[in-house]
Amino acid sequence: MNVVILGAGTVGTSIAQVLCADKRDVRLVDSSRSALDEVEERLDVQSLIGSACDAVTLFQAGVQSADLCLAVTSQDEVNLIGASLAKSMGAKRSVARVYNQTYLDYSTFDYRRHFQIDRLLSLEHLTALELAKGIRKTGLFGVENFARGGIEVQEVEVEADSRAVGIGLRNLELPKEVRVGLISNSRGAVIPHADNIINAGDHVTLIGTRVELDKVKRLFERKTPPRLNVVIAGGGEIGYNLALLLQRGRYNVALLEADCDRCEYLAEKLNDTTVLHADATRLDEMKEARVDKADIFVAATGHDEDNIVCGVEAKELGSGLIMSVVRRPDYANVLEKVGIDVAVSPRDVMARQILGMVESGPIISRSTIGGGDAEVWEVEVEEGAPVTEAPLRNIVFPKSLLASIVREDYMSVPGADDQLRAGDIVVVLVQKQSVDETLKLFVPT
Repeated sequence: MNVVILGAGTVGTSIAQVLCADKRDVRLVDSSRSALDEVEERLDVQSLIGSACDAVTLFQAGVQSADLCLAVTSQDEVNLIGASLAKSMGAKRSVARVYNQTYLDYSTFDYRRHFQIDRLLSLEHLTALELAKGIRKTGLFGVENFARGGIEVQEVEVEADSRAVGIGLRNLELPKEVRVGLISNSRGAVIPHADNIINAGDHVTLIGTRVELDKVKRLFERKTPPRLNVVIAGGGEIGYNLALLLQRGRYNVALLEADCDRCEYLAEKLNDTTVLHADATRLDEMKEARVDKADIFVAATGHDEDNIVCGVEAKELGSGLIMSVVRRPDYANVLEKVGIDVAVSPRDVMARQILGMVESGPIISRSTIGGGDAEVWEVEVEEGAPVTEAPLRNIVFPKSLLASIVREDYMSVPGADDQLRAGDIVVVLVQKQSVDETLKLFVPT
């Protein structure tokens, strides 16, 4: 597979390292000769000096025959233009990294569609999402958004004496916009059929629109579980994204940020989060923020050392679960020794995303659910794929479930008489043992 990377900064270099280790052909484009020289000393890549949004440079880099073009410079606008040009020039798939969360808000404008880019990738959002998955407790919690934000995947633990216990799926009377995609318990995880019975303690994965999912959650609860107190240290993009994810759920979220102007910005954007002007590296300010009352403490500042130190201090103050963002791999061995329960590496998160793209053909994005027993895919249907050859009633999905279709900006839950077309975006839930068989349905013959 041929991959062109636009940008030889920290992100571009780490991606190149991952792809080289995976035996991929990599070409790297950057406007800095010194940056390219530094990468070439360590990695077996081809390099080209030039602008990431210059068509001549992109042609010379070979984007017209690239399987994947990743625009990951430090400038969002350059990435958008570069990825758009690459796609127009013939790249099979193009991805742009964005930092500004405005570009990811499909409710205001669909930048991805406008620029004809296959995916907009936010390292900060992905890292926050990984942290949020680690925070997940009993109760309904969003795992990830798909289909341009219109579809949400959520997991819920079925409580004893809730209305769903002992009821078959066909009798739950779920809204049309909601599907039960996975039921997991101590015996494993299965994509259920209509006769499956819901039992107390089961973990049920639901797929649908957020509004309908909020209505459905009452079926699985005996009573509303208590809200957990979460303190996030660091109001950068990772902390902001994490607060945004959590404040929709059953969490009391407090966000500590040392910069006054940033605090004002966060307070405007986060309606259900308490934003505190506080320096998490100062013990007295941690005490004032009542970190000792936190069920979960997340260190998400821009510096690994600060994250480790304030994580240790939070543990000593009495916080429950301690989580930390750690970028340097050489710190991994010390984290458990100092009391960090969960560490998330943005580099590892990005590596999984990129490797998923280069290995999965038509899959745009994928997320592990059900404790690793299943995945949710967002797939672009291609011309000639077997899944387009007949109505869905005649397509056998091996231990997988087609949950939604997006066609020309209209999203629907598929019926048996629907037939997929090239260009459709579909959300598919797949059990691990059927990944290869399901993927064949979407690979053109």
